[in-house]
Amino acid sequence: MNPSNQPISEPRNKTLVPILIIAGLFFIFGFVTWINGALIPFMKTISELTSAQSLLVASASYISFVVMALPASYILEKTGYRKGMSLGLFIMGLGALVFIPAAGARTYWMFLGGIFIQGAGMTLLQTASNPYITILGPIESAAKRISIMGIANKVAGALGSLIFGALLLSGIDEINEQLKTVSSTEKAQLLDTMADSVVMPYITMAIVLFVLGLLILKAPLPHVEPEPIEEPENGTTTKTSIFQFPHLWLGVLTLFMYVGVEVIAGDTIIAYGISLGIPAADAKFFTTFTLMAMVATYALGAILIPKYITQTKALKLSALIGIIFSLCIVFTTGFTSVLFVAALGIANALVWPAVWPLTLNGLGKFTKTASALLIMAISGGAIIPPLYGQLVDGNKAAYLAEGMNEALATATASTKGYWILLPCYAIILYYAISGHKLGLKKEN
Repeated sequence: MNPSNQPISEPRNKTLVPILIIAGLFFIFGFVTWINGALIPFMKTISELTSAQSLLVASASYISFVVMALPASYILEKTGYRKGMSLGLFIMGLGALVFIPAAGARTYWMFLGGIFIQGAGMTLLQTASNPYITILGPIESAAKRISIMGIANKVAGALGSLIFGALLLSGIDEINEQLKTVSSTEKAQLLDTMADSVVMPYITMAIVLFVLGLLILKAPLPHVEPEPIEEPENGTTTKTSIFQFPHLWLGVLTLFMYVGVEVIAGDTIIAYGISLGIPAADAKFFTTFTLMAMVATYALGAILIPKYITQTKALKLSALIGIIFSLCIVFTTGFTSVLFVAALGIANALVWPAVWPLTLNGLGKFTKTASALLIMAISGGAIIPPLYGQLVDGNKAAYLAEGMNEALATATASTKGYWILLPCYAIILYYAISGHKLGLKKEN
């Protein structure tokens, strides 16, 4: 392997503590990110939204990665990883506090503003922690380390989904039924009471984030940097711009598609189960199914990569499984279809761990800028899920126009919306087969 692909790394006994600290950060933004699955049906009820409108909860979080990724890269250049991570936690805490006045006013845009601010803090955390864990050791085992981070992230997500599902979705079926019959005054009272249920959870979250932001300043995180790109023997430099790395830009597109399908699998599954007639008391657990499927696959990745399977093969298998399960979703019905949505966790788990090292491979001094671009690709979670929502709303309107009853139209439209997954997994498969090698063959 070209020496340009090797990071400056610490001995294993000096990397254990930093790995545990970064895993803790992945736990934090996993918890905050995956409560969106509970927030979406919650917001849909208290703000009386359509499916597409409710999915703006995910959009508000993920669009911040587009807005903040390059500024985050600039901030990290000035502050370094440690202070940047601390600042990210403080910003997330401020975003949590915005939920207090938002609940009091029951104003949807204020909730979205709080989610956006939390997303900005997570952008800073992600921009620092992902390249840090990638270059903390050998590049060929980066997917193994990132898989460990994924376990922390998704276990936290499962806990967050369960906790916030219990806090926010308790009795939501009964409330939705009451809203159909009560007067406008009684409706406002019901919705105000429901909105107030977010106040204490988000105050607690803000306190925890502020405390962790202070603690991270004292954390023993060593300084690591990627090695510069190796000069050719003739002394001329062949790479002078990130635009000369086609595999980077394809990696950004791949990650964009991946985050979109990951968010769909985790954030739509509760609402999907409810649309199929499954009680919210049961459906609130569905995001946990998706995340536990991811955790199990992350554990396999940590064991198998790179000793038994390469990062590239793991990415190929992930894309193929995603295509198969997507077809199973749209060609099955009821709880079986829900289980296949949850099973997308298996397809999704190793995509992020594999794409990062494959994309950062050989970038040298361009690594930080490339990392910011990859973080911007998280905006796929802001764009692709609402497209799913638009498909659902459009199909439902068409089915109703054909005379189908509302319950069946809602269920059928929700199922058919998952067709959007197929082109996303096709692009991931292309990157796994050949896209990650473009522009690198001649250099190596």
